[in-house]
Parts: sequence; structure tokens; C-alpha cells
Amino acid sequence: MEKIFEAEYNNGQGPKELSALALAYVGDAVFEMLVRTRVLSWGNAPVNILNKKARGIVNAKAQSDMYFRIEDILTDEEKSVFRRGRNTKSHTVPKNADIMDYRHATGLEAVFGYLYLSGNIERAIELFDKGMERK
Repeated sequence: MEKIFEAEYNNGQGPKELSALALAYVGDAVFEMLVRTRVLSWGNAPVNILNKKARGIVNAKAQSDMYFRIEDILTDEEKSVFRRGRNTKSHTVPKNADIMDYRHATGLEAVFGYLYLSGNIERAIELFDKGMERK
């Protein structure tokens, strides 16, 4: 994924200059890739089964829960990005999610997008791994 970052993201704007929703847009894809990779690590299965397992992780409630599992290990910078994402005005209404879960999920996705665009995918993986642990 770092190669994609290096090849494609070179528009002169750093991640700090991007809107929170732009960070969440990229973070959604990064998070999805991490989830799919994790689901595959559990073993090969038909795609419909893999998708069902992934849907259990890639939803506003699960992402909100993940945020609360990792909030204590976020850096101040990551917390700031999270708040920007959580507090931004979204133009979409969550279909099957509580509004606060949706906002927390957007904040979490913004963090993953920020880390990816900052070239810090290792940190994104670290947070993802911690977030996947059950307390």
C-alpha cells in the first residue's frame, strides 16, 4: 500500500490540509483492506462467508467499539484527527447506525486515512491489531 501512496498521492497537500471527510474517505478503504486481510487470515472460505465476517467488523457500531478500545493509546495528533472526523458535518444519514456510532466510525476512519497518507501504515496496523483485541 505504501507504493500506491508514493506513486499517487503527490499533489502538494499534506494530510493535515485535507478535510476530515477526505481523510475518512481514504481511511474507509484502508480499514476495509485491513479487515479483509484479517478475515482471510482466519482461513480460506467462500467469498460470501468472507464478506459476512467482514461485515461484522466494517460497520459503524463495530468501528465505534474499536475506537473505545484504542482511544487510550492514540497520540495527541491522532486524537485531534479523530475529533475532526467525529465532529465534521456529514451529508449522509446513517441507515442502520446510531448517530454517535456513525460519528465515532467517521473519526476512526479519518485516523486511518491520516496515518496512511502520512506514510505511517505500520501505526495503522498497530491500532487495528489493538482494536481487534477484546478487553
